[in-house]
Amino acid sequence: MEQFQSPLTDRFGRSIEYLRLSVTDRCDMKCTYCLPKSFKGYQEPKDWLTFDEIERVVGAFARLGTSRVRLTGGEPLLRRNLPQLAARISALPGIRDLSLSTNGTQLPKHAEALRAAGVTRLNISLDSLTRECVTQITGRDSIDDVMAGLAAAEAAGFAPIKLNMVVMPGVNEHEVESMAEFCIDRGFILRLIETMPMGSTGLASSYAPLGPILERLRARFDLIPEIKEMGGGPARYWRTTDGRGQIGLITPISQHFCATCNRVRLSVDGTLYLCLGQEEKVELRPLLRAGISDAELEQTIRDGIELKPEKHEFLTAPTKIIRFMSQTGG
Repeated sequence: MEQFQSPLTDRFGRSIEYLRLSVTDRCDMKCTYCLPKSFKGYQEPKDWLTFDEIERVVGAFARLGTSRVRLTGGEPLLRRNLPQLAARISALPGIRDLSLSTNGTQLPKHAEALRAAGVTRLNISLDSLTRECVTQITGRDSIDDVMAGLAAAEAAGFAPIKLNMVVMPGVNEHEVESMAEFCIDRGFILRLIETMPMGSTGLASSYAPLGPILERLRARFDLIPEIKEMGGGPARYWRTTDGRGQIGLITPISQHFCATCNRVRLSVDGTLYLCLGQEEKVELRPLLRAGISDAELEQTIRDGIELKPEKHEFLTAPTKIIRFMSQTGG
């Protein structure tokens, strides 16, 4: 039987069990908080990690104790043959949770194949229920495509489905209650997210602390803290007393979760980012293409984890990170 090494642990005692894996930096939307409409600085396909290279890296993480992988982008479903990669990752020894973040527009074509490939959970971005607001945020009239994607995900058997809503004052903050009602009625889990100051777009987006919004929701829906584990990410969850609805809050600004951070990010070009809000990174692609051995790859990952900083500086140095979210991996 294959022997697994002890879990990856950084110098602050945090166990790194979660890899967010970007398979493309391209997207069929340009959300106002993510990419400027004029952005052209995408990675060239020759610089993307191949499926074989991705499988090697994920396999190394798995051997080191990382058990959760999330496929991200950009929009991950723009990467050709993604269900094939998902099947390869889900078959790796040690991987027990494979999920995917998507804007939903490509799900009608891929939901069934993703489910068959071993993807167990979906997070779908939807920042508004009104056509005008969705068009304003995403840069295209996309709400019908996203709704079709939600229907396809349900038909394929994904449950529960999480909806991610980035909350922005003066844009969609007033829709939080109606989004919560929509999710409770449909059996979706709503996750509210504070805008992060990444790149010029993130800095230009208004920030709404979620504390006051939670109080509004608790009064409206009689919420109590959720005690169940809900996917290993940073969200803190509440549920309705009747158990019909669940709402999560992701608060990287107002109540950061750095002390319990369990994740790192691998970008499409093979850059391992140790923190979303810092610059520490390890370039894996040159090593992979120079013929690094599996043992050397594992040691490189271990050495990289030692670089993981204690916390981000979104509040004290909001202009520090100039790369866009899609370049890091969502």
